[in-house]
Amino acid sequence: MPDLKDHGPQPYALNIEETTLDNPNFRSTLWTGTNLQLTVMTIPVGGDIGLEVHPDNDQFLRIEQGRGRVEMGPTEHEVTFTQPVEGDWGIFVPAGTWHNIINVGDVELKLYTLYGPPDHVHGTLHATQHDAEIDPNEH
Repeated sequence: MPDLKDHGPQPYALNIEETTLDNPNFRSTLWTGTNLQLTVMTIPVGGDIGLEVHPDNDQFLRIEQGRGRVEMGPTEHEVTFTQPVEGDWGIFVPAGTWHNIINVGDVELKLYTLYGPPDHVHGTLHATQHDAEIDPNEH
């Protein structure tokens, strides 16, 4: 079982591929600093991250396993960018851009994401997407 506690803002190093692949949770926050945050995610087959926007956070996501479809646009109802993605792909989401990643493959979609500045409360862990949806600290 990987070490899924938030190690920030202390110096930290990890095998990010191994930790991402071993993460059983929808979202595990592994490092929260002043200007950057790392989370790892597992999206079940047929699931998604959920359409969301981060008004003040740029975001980078890297797919480690699986196949997905990324959708982005300027508003919740206007998707202007759609791209198939799979293992070893990187995704850049500008602040203020609505986005979602849907697992369209036949295995769990495993990814990690970096937010600048941090988006989640230090130590956030959501075992399921439902846990994330009902968390009062999430937007």
